[in-house]
Amino acid sequence: MSVNPISSLWRTLIQKASIAVLNRQKLSPDAAAGRRGEEAAYWYLRRHGFVMVERNYRPKGLHGEIDLIGWEGDVLVFVEVKTRRAADIQTPDAAVDREKQEHVIAASREYRRHANLSSQPFRFDIVSIVAPEDAASSDVDLRHFRDAFREQAALRT
Repeated sequence: MSVNPISSLWRTLIQKASIAVLNRQKLSPDAAAGRRGEEAAYWYLRRHGFVMVERNYRPKGLHGEIDLIGWEGDVLVFVEVKTRRAADIQTPDAAVDREKQEHVIAASREYRRHANLSSQPFRFDIVSIVAPEDAASSDVDLRHFRDAFREQAALRT
């Protein structure tokens, strides 16, 4: 499969502009690392064929937020992105505990209801990112966990 050089150039320009905007924001070091992680996850998923439709979806009246929402084929995918620094002991994906899963599930229900997608197949993924201590570096260790948790398992007590 050949890559269209114009679309590749366009994607690169958009990605660089997006990172430039991100770098101009005044954020705490942890918040900046999280935003850079979400940005890396977004572009990773796009490169792997996802059609991204929403970022940072937060339904009114709920605690949950969904970092990224996209389509992989005919499956609606809700993506939780967790970024940690290389020196952290816990892996990023381990931070998606049962409570976090419940919040994401509740937000996904509202999204599906509002978008009239209740009958569509869906799943929950986690993108785990370990970022270098050097904030200027763009090298990250990114792992994508497909179908990382399920609605029924997270809601069991």
